[in-house]
Amino acid sequence: MRQWLIYWDVNPEIFKLGPFSIRWYGLLFALGFIIGFQIMSYIFRKEKRNEEDLNDLLWYMILGTVIGARLGHCLFYNPSYYLSNPLEILQVWKGGLASHGAAIGILTAIYLFTKKYKEYSFFWLMDRLVITVALGGSFIRLGNLFNSEIIGVPTGSDWGFVFTHVDSLPRHPAQLYESIAYLIVFIFLFSYYKKKEGNFKEGLLFGYFLILVFTFRFFVEFVKENQTYFEEGMILNMGQILSIPFVIAGIYFVLRNNTKSIKINRRNS
Repeated sequence: MRQWLIYWDVNPEIFKLGPFSIRWYGLLFALGFIIGFQIMSYIFRKEKRNEEDLNDLLWYMILGTVIGARLGHCLFYNPSYYLSNPLEILQVWKGGLASHGAAIGILTAIYLFTKKYKEYSFFWLMDRLVITVALGGSFIRLGNLFNSEIIGVPTGSDWGFVFTHVDSLPRHPAQLYESIAYLIVFIFLFSYYKKKEGNFKEGLLFGYFLILVFTFRFFVEFVKENQTYFEEGMILNMGQILSIPFVIAGIYFVLRNNTKSIKINRRNS
């Protein structure tokens, strides 16, 4: 039987100078924000919004993402340890970020941003930001691939990725699956935005994002190793449990907007 194996032994560090190092994960994380900022600049120019507001928005997004992702990891996946050792919550450089926590952090940050900048509605911003978030998620999962983390379960056959820093088993490249899926979501959302030229009901793209990203996240968890010990023996792991409310929320926003469209069409007929 022909083997289709990729031996993944990439060094997560690009280069190192003494105690200072540049890692693929950090580069891709930053790249997501840099490209996302350029996309939002394009959107703000197109819709004649104040581009100077983007500088503040960027910091809200960065802080919301990092703080939310870190707290999500600590409180969702290992609460007893981190509540007993609260100072370690601040040690982000040791690793441990959760995408569901990042989602909550971003939602909170944008809510606070719209309280300060009242000319922006929450859903107007989220409809546009999710375009960049999907792309950023794709880059971050590539970073996880370079780190040989968030790995998939063994394939049980002669194909897959062998993460040599972990073991010698052929495994599902779950990070790559997610990266490709989020890239497709980004292409869909950005194409929809450009096709409609920003003219759609507020909350619609946000709803599509929640449905697509977290439905895929739910199913990809079946081929991923559990992230923490307490997930062993659970029918659904923590990632799947946390994805369900986001999918339901997405369905609500899409149906709400479709219902409004139907009512408007009936009034005009």
